[in-house]
Amino acid sequence: MSESPVGSSVPPPAPGARDHLALDFVNSAVALPGGHFVDLLGTPDATNRWLTEHGLAPADAGVQEMCAAQLRSLREHLRVLFAARVAGLPALPAALTAVNDALSRAPTASLLYWDEKNGPYRAAPCPTNEILDRALATLAADAADLLTGPDADRLTGCGSAPCNRYLLRHGRRHWCSTRCGDRARAARAYARRTRSPSP
Repeated sequence: MSESPVGSSVPPPAPGARDHLALDFVNSAVALPGGHFVDLLGTPDATNRWLTEHGLAPADAGVQEMCAAQLRSLREHLRVLFAARVAGLPALPAALTAVNDALSRAPTASLLYWDEKNGPYRAAPCPTNEILDRALATLAADAADLLTGPDADRLTGCGSAPCNRYLLRHGRRHWCSTRCGDRARAARAYARRTRSPSP
């Protein structure tokens, strides 16, 4: 598969991605027609941009390749869990372990701080070295909530090959975007034409 430039080739967020950050995260690796592939976490700069756009890191976080690789690894484990949920199969233990490890990386309690002007307040600590841990924990928690919550039964894969994205099904819609729906309908129409005998 060839790497495609990011831009107009990336479809809009799939249905449900605005409500579930993990869905948008899992869909950050996109298979496109013609053997093209877009990875929104493919480089440290792209990863930093994705995290910033999703409120998980400041623009100047300086994500390094090791951090980007950890995020891509979590994404693949989540894809495995999403695929298992959609297919009704048992989850792979390694994927569950990876998600649980990510869940435990960030503290859950806000700490107590004291501002000389305003007095005491609580906030979650997030020094630079904890940005990745907090992002991994946030994404893993959202995925766990999606997989165990009321939307889990609506989770499905896009029904338009070669698309590899996931979405939350609304009614009979099984496509992540209008573009994928148009492609699936065109493929069905073509299949019907080629099957029907000529007069």
